[in-house]
Amino acid sequence: MTPDRAANAPSMSPTPGSPPVEWLISPTLVPYEDSVARMEARAEAIARGAAREQVWLLEHPPIYTAGSSAKNADLLDPRFPVYRSGRGGQYTYHGPGQRVAYVMLDLSRRRRDVRAFVCALEGWLIAALGDLGVGAERRADRVGVWVPRPDKPRGPAFEPAEDKIAALGVRLRHWVSFHGVALNVAPDLSHFAGIAPCGIRAAQYGVTSLEELGAPCATPVVDAALRRRFEDVFGPTVDEGQ
Repeated sequence: MTPDRAANAPSMSPTPGSPPVEWLISPTLVPYEDSVARMEARAEAIARGAAREQVWLLEHPPIYTAGSSAKNADLLDPRFPVYRSGRGGQYTYHGPGQRVAYVMLDLSRRRRDVRAFVCALEGWLIAALGDLGVGAERRADRVGVWVPRPDKPRGPAFEPAEDKIAALGVRLRHWVSFHGVALNVAPDLSHFAGIAPCGIRAAQYGVTSLEELGAPCATPVVDAALRRRFEDVFGPTVDEGQ
């Protein structure tokens, strides 16, 4: 992984001899409740040693999800169904045009360090976005992946404007992760107005997408960048069923 794109992502490579991570892509919208049930079952099977690790790429119908730290006041306009989620974090939006990657990895085979895992997820996304021509960054005080927007107005104290392009929210059970990341490829950005995304209300912080930034947003191109850079950080993958 090239240093300028890696964003200091810690290695989360598996122990030698571990099987490759299954890579699954769903071609149609997946209802949120169905995905959670499937994730939880898969995570339990991974913890038992009965299934391989898996990354599942999909999209949901328009919904809002509330993480374990969500505040009721941050649900501004519940125009879509709202689901309470077991993941960390606050409110976020999922919908068509947003690439969700549910990451089910056994950290016992990798590194039992939640902070390093989150940093690795951020580094993976930053590297993939770099391949797509987007200079994204992490922020110590704000989970997720951010894009500086010098073209937008600064904050009241002259803080630089930044837009969030990807959100993270994970949960671990028996050191197996589930839930994961959500990358804005070409969603309807107006749908984010129904919530204070991740509890952030400051005027200089918004949301953006690959489409809005003029970056490549064809799904096969985005998926290829995600897979290539995932392997740099987390190790080899294989198509489901192989």
